[in-house]
Amino acid sequence: MTYKPSPNRYDNMIYRRCGRSGVKLPVISLGLWHNFGGDTPHEVKRAMCRTAFDLGITHFDLANNYGPPPGSAEEAYGDILKTDFAGYRDELIISSKAGYNMWQGPYGEWGSRKYLIASCDASLRRMGLDYVDIFYSHRFDPDTPLEETMGALDQIVRSGKALYAGISSYNSEKTREAVAILNDLGTPCLIHQPSYNMLNRWIETDGLKDTLHELGVGSIAFTPLAQGMLTSKYLNGVPADSRASQGKSLFPSMLRDEAIGNIRKLNDLAAARGQTLAQMAIAWVLREGGITTALIGASRPGQIEDCAAVIGNMEFTADELARIDTYAKGEAINLWAASSASDNAPVR
Repeated sequence: MTYKPSPNRYDNMIYRRCGRSGVKLPVISLGLWHNFGGDTPHEVKRAMCRTAFDLGITHFDLANNYGPPPGSAEEAYGDILKTDFAGYRDELIISSKAGYNMWQGPYGEWGSRKYLIASCDASLRRMGLDYVDIFYSHRFDPDTPLEETMGALDQIVRSGKALYAGISSYNSEKTREAVAILNDLGTPCLIHQPSYNMLNRWIETDGLKDTLHELGVGSIAFTPLAQGMLTSKYLNGVPADSRASQGKSLFPSMLRDEAIGNIRKLNDLAAARGQTLAQMAIAWVLREGGITTALIGASRPGQIEDCAAVIGNMEFTADELARIDTYAKGEAINLWAASSASDNAPVR
């Protein structure tokens, strides 16, 4: 049966302007990092994308290495663009990135012009697109001059392969440098994609959140649910089909008894607010408009529906925020800390 999106898909979703640009993003975006490779049935992927679009989620975020295997998420999404989203391209924001290991040899990762441009070309081929809306430098490269990396993003935009440039996991200092270079080149930085959630607040201590506001750069927070810790999934142990059991960006060692105890208290607070823990965690990330959009992942359509329902309650009292600060203590879950390290020492 031919897919027809909900005619009411834009009625309830909230859209926020991305920095000082003309682009508005839904407050919930769908990331295809996990559960979009060969380990997930294609019909499940289609169902998740359809559900997201029906809810007004117009932004789909990918990267060259998403899978497994690397590249397979883009291939799967390319198929969905043909079978389900044909005719709706102008209603979608599609992003991809390059920076992590993608192919063998010295030109298959990091931030060189050769790698970024070749990777963008390959991503477009996999998805069957003429352009992506946003192309990111996926991580800071301490061994490549920032002028080269930003120059590659500028070239990608000027060549029409992307409409906007973005960066991910850059600290405040390097973000300022990158934004200045892109401004000089005439290709402003649209958006920054950092990890951010109640248990991982590095963008606050680093000053990045304030920097983005000052520079007029939008923000899309990935892992707003702390790789699944800020959901009901781990309140009573580690399920066999969970990320923690499969070693997908969350490990059993992160699920300390003290951490789980605090998460249970957060879950009680969410229930008192009439929300699931996931909804409260997303609302917290989006509080006071400081973050443009929260980038969620999902393994089934129902999880997307649950997250999107956050738009019904995004306000906090001062007492609720104080209680969250009491229970949401920092955990060692930032797997991307090396990219945003203050010294950014060369790694090769």
